[in-house]
Amino acid sequence: MKVTREQASQNRDRVLDVAGRLFRERGFDGIGVADLMKSAGLTHGGFYGQFASKEELMAEACERSFNNAADLWAGVAERYPDNPLGAVMKGYLSKQHRDNPGEGCVLASLGADAARQGPTLRHAVTEGTRKLLDLFTGLAPGRIKARKRERAVVAYASMVGALILARAVDDAALSDEILKTVAASLPDAKASASASA
Repeated sequence: MKVTREQASQNRDRVLDVAGRLFRERGFDGIGVADLMKSAGLTHGGFYGQFASKEELMAEACERSFNNAADLWAGVAERYPDNPLGAVMKGYLSKQHRDNPGEGCVLASLGADAARQGPTLRHAVTEGTRKLLDLFTGLAPGRIKARKRERAVVAYASMVGALILARAVDDAALSDEILKTVAASLPDAKASASASA
């Protein structure tokens, strides 16, 4: 039976969502196309009707994950207009985020893997990172754009690094300490805003 365009689009969306989650949980090399398609409830044969290669799927799944993160963080920031960057940081540096890599930040889960991949994937990661840094720049305190951008880069890089470390250690107390210490050291909107900056 022939699949309608609408069903094909839904299938593609499902594959991208499942791939994004599984790649973040297992790494790019931790799951093959056949198992990924099975997890999406589709046949292996349908993969090549939707994607030219696994790298294309990896790039598109990462792009979708970055877009979802941007939407999520923008929503959090909207709910906390007095301290949007602080609210995003609090959610990012949480035990819940640490304990659920498949639902979390693509860079914290796949950044090291992405650095070893081809240009298609690296470009998707570059564009996704730009998008999130632009969002953070808009949320950062101050009036001078260059200073806001510096704050955004420091905050995002610190958050990603902290999450990677917190996930990597096998000592729960140390993991919690890493999250708490980095969260406390990053300036939030109220603490770092000033009339001159």
